Amino acid sequence: MTLSAEQEDRASGEPVRSLLETVALAPDWAEAFRAVPRSWFLPDLVWAHDMASGRSAPVSRSRDPEGWERVAYANVPLVTQWDDGAHTGTESGTVPTSSASMPSVVAAMLRDLDVSDGTRVLEIGTGTGWNAALLAHRLGSGNVVSVEIDAAVAERARGALTRAGLRPEVVQGDGGEGWPDGAPYDRVIVTAGVRAVPPRWLEQTRPGGIILAPWGTHYSDQDALVRLTVGEDGRASGPFLRMVEFMKLRDQRLDWDRFRDYVPDFPGDADVSSTQVALAELGERYETVRFVTGLCVPDCAHVVNRSSDAPGAGKAWFFDLSSRSWASVVFPGEGEGLDATVYQSGPRRLWDEVEGALVWWRGRGRPGLERFGLTVGGDGSARGWFEDPAEPLPANR
Repeated sequence: MTLSAEQEDRASGEPVRSLLETVALAPDWAEAFRAVPRSWFLPDLVWAHDMASGRSAPVSRSRDPEGWERVAYANVPLVTQWDDGAHTGTESGTVPTSSASMPSVVAAMLRDLDVSDGTRVLEIGTGTGWNAALLAHRLGSGNVVSVEIDAAVAERARGALTRAGLRPEVVQGDGGEGWPDGAPYDRVIVTAGVRAVPPRWLEQTRPGGIILAPWGTHYSDQDALVRLTVGEDGRASGPFLRMVEFMKLRDQRLDWDRFRDYVPDFPGDADVSSTQVALAELGERYETVRFVTGLCVPDCAHVVNRSSDAPGAGKAWFFDLSSRSWASVVFPGEGEGLDATVYQSGPRRLWDEVEGALVWWRGRGRPGLERFGLTVGGDGSARGWFEDPAEPLPANR
């Protein structure tokens, strides 16, 4: 594959320099990013995603070649598939299901993967194939295996990799199963948000190897990058590095329809109380408090319906994933003496747990994400911890 003079300048110039300046790109990855530009792996139609608004705008290479090239080299995420491939047309679909991540996110994850010559890597989620191409260029195609669940996505990635002169093994299958034929691996890198670390990943990683994955709870759609080191006993443990945002592994997406019958008649027989917690204290989209609450209140999903009637007004819902317990908090808005009304139903007191987690977090000085970590058992069970793996969170005591 060859580039025009202008494209060559773009691929080897400003984008790489910008990534180096932000410290997202480690110097030993710079040559791979110059040699394997993201544009080689993009389809003719992409949707440029705006992180601030949450909207995605279509950009067609045939209709707007300059615009397409601009977003191809920009530090923005690009949606490449909607609704598991069922979507057609140029307008955005309902759920984005495959994408090309922001170059800065790709660069930072490859830096954190900490590879060297001869490192053998399993990638979960091939997507466009660009990440696999960077790995193959750096480590050699024979040291890289990438697993993609979507047959059409996998086929397109193989074609792009072949055109780039790279031949890592691309397997079409369930990423949760890994790829035992190529094990053991020194590194596993996951490019989809996960709510559970499958035991197969631990089994297929050598002791001392690393699993780098965007992990989160069903409490929110947040992901935090966790760097797990696999031990001799088959467990893995490590710290959270930073917040990221990824499309979720297909079989770990939360089905909100499961909660439709939880509350047939609100408030029904729910117990009623009050709280002085304000809606803002639950946290916004990227705030650490939401992620920590999810760590402390396991097996719980929550959603907030904000009201336009008054600042701070709205209703928060909490649902237990393993029973029919639920809670709802009605926030009247900002103002002195305006306590929120709490409704709780079922054997599990979900709001009490959430409020307890908020009190615990505030009492420790509102610690940042980097002070938390995760330990995963050989059976896939996960336990969050604070500052030290031996210091469990309130939910684990």
